[in-house]
Amino acid sequence: MLVFLIRRIALAIVTLLLLTIIVFALSNVLPGDVGRQILGPFAPQESVDELNKRLGTDQPLYKQYIEQMKRYAQGDLGESYKTRESVTHVIGTTFLNSAKLAFLALIFTVPLAILAGVWAALKRGSLFDRVMVTVSLAGSSLPEFVTASFLLVVFAVQLAWFPTLASTNDPSGPIDQLWRLALPVFALVIVYFGYIARMARAGVITAMEADYTRTAFMKGLPRGVVIRRHVLRNALLPTISVVATQTGYLFGGLLAVELIFNYNGLGRELVRAAVSKDLPVLSAGVLLIGVVYMIATLLGDILISILNPRVRLGDQ
Repeated sequence: MLVFLIRRIALAIVTLLLLTIIVFALSNVLPGDVGRQILGPFAPQESVDELNKRLGTDQPLYKQYIEQMKRYAQGDLGESYKTRESVTHVIGTTFLNSAKLAFLALIFTVPLAILAGVWAALKRGSLFDRVMVTVSLAGSSLPEFVTASFLLVVFAVQLAWFPTLASTNDPSGPIDQLWRLALPVFALVIVYFGYIARMARAGVITAMEADYTRTAFMKGLPRGVVIRRHVLRNALLPTISVVATQTGYLFGGLLAVELIFNYNGLGRELVRAAVSKDLPVLSAGVLLIGVVYMIATLLGDILISILNPRVRLGDQ
């Protein structure tokens, strides 16, 4: 297990390094002059040049990248070009909001999707199985902005059952916050339910047809014991990988949902940073999403290796 963890962590570090290079390159491809973006179109060119020099954006790209990595290594994410606030404060506040939304979506999606997928596999060919497969395919084929827009128009605007805005400047209790987040969470549940449910269904069907399952039934073990001890233990391994991967995708998919429901999350902040060419905030936010994705996949790999030791032995 120790060797397995060292290999996975080393791979995650290399991936993170490559991600920093990609993010830095893409963020500097954005058109526009940083100093001009901050000071506005009517500022004197001398002031623009002076600001670029103070920010270091007039330096060659490789020097800017090296300085940025030095600051990251020291835990300093820099200052926002636009607001002059600490990037840690800007990203931290919005990330917590996005994490709250993602957590609510996951605690509803994962149990429901796994239960639906397992039950559909055990009732393969039944009406429930066909309905579940159809609904999951339809839901997962729709992007987040489509489901979010549909829920907003129907349930918030026309029926007025839910508030149209997820964020509010007034302090509110947990019940009011959950009520405001109901539609954004449901929009995410619709999309990610299908992926997990179909993977759980496929894994259970494959495990039910495996030789070890048939052997367990031939030994006279009760059906419930066979399913718990032999089927689910092996069938849910691919599902764990999908859940870990979808956790990373979920933070990326929050962008459209946060914009539609005017939610003050990380995705909305990254859009603002991209429009204003606020490179420190943009780079730190994208890297943070990458770190979340890598941590989720690493935890998924560890859980799979615990359930199936052949995974970590094969990795050696």
